[in-house]
Amino acid sequence: MTAFVLGGGGHRGGYEAGMLVALTERDIVPDLVLGTSIGAINGALYASSPDIAGVGRLARAWKALEFGDLFPGSLWARTKAAVQQRTYLHANDHLRAWLVERLTVERIEELPLQFECVAARIEDSSEHWFTDGPIVDALLASSAVPGLLPPVVVNGMHHIDGGVVNSIPLSRAYERGASEIYVLHVGHIDDELEVPTRPWDVGVVAFEIARRHRFATDLANVPDGVTVHVLPTGAPQGRYNDPAKLRYGNLAEIADQIAAAQRASSSYLDRIASGS
Repeated sequence: MTAFVLGGGGHRGGYEAGMLVALTERDIVPDLVLGTSIGAINGALYASSPDIAGVGRLARAWKALEFGDLFPGSLWARTKAAVQQRTYLHANDHLRAWLVERLTVERIEELPLQFECVAARIEDSSEHWFTDGPIVDALLASSAVPGLLPPVVVNGMHHIDGGVVNSIPLSRAYERGASEIYVLHVGHIDDELEVPTRPWDVGVVAFEIARRHRFATDLANVPDGVTVHVLPTGAPQGRYNDPAKLRYGNLAEIADQIAAAQRASSSYLDRIASGS
């Protein structure tokens, strides 16, 4: 079984779109697609149309994306709404509408490819996997970034972003029986961490240690006979605390992200295909 694993990373998700183009151009199609947060959204859109036309639409959707598409209104209106909402900055109704417009099915089990996504469930502090049911609710739950978007209620339980519990869900792939796994991510994992020297770096370092530790542990525990390909983004190594990584409204570099990941991943896939 072949699996695609798509990690979280918000506005940097364009890298995954470029990787999907590279994979699809080489006729690499998975049996299972797993996703977290923006990786869940990319994964579901890919799984709904896993061909070159479908990944082309996904890439174009990323390139056309504007901040106001998901978070409309003036700065004053958004600030007023945040004060009223108290625990999150933006409602998710526009993200819901964006997803409904682009998905071809209403339920996970109707997708042409097997798809699962993960969210963190508040009531029992669990890693909850959505394997069937309404797809938009599952994606909103998986991508409900704490403080940015509201928790999503599914079957009476509240869910927040899957990156809290499993940012790059590699272990799920081999636990489900995959023998060849392609990991699609948005970067970060190679940026060198440093001891924080400023108050705002403390949370970033803590989160990065948690997410990287989980992924490193999953890599170390890959069973014998399982091959894992971690696709490159093609991005230069950056600083872990680069403020641009947190500016979710900064969408100016999406086209460059897609192109860089497509080039780098194409080169990587060609090398492994040739055995070099």
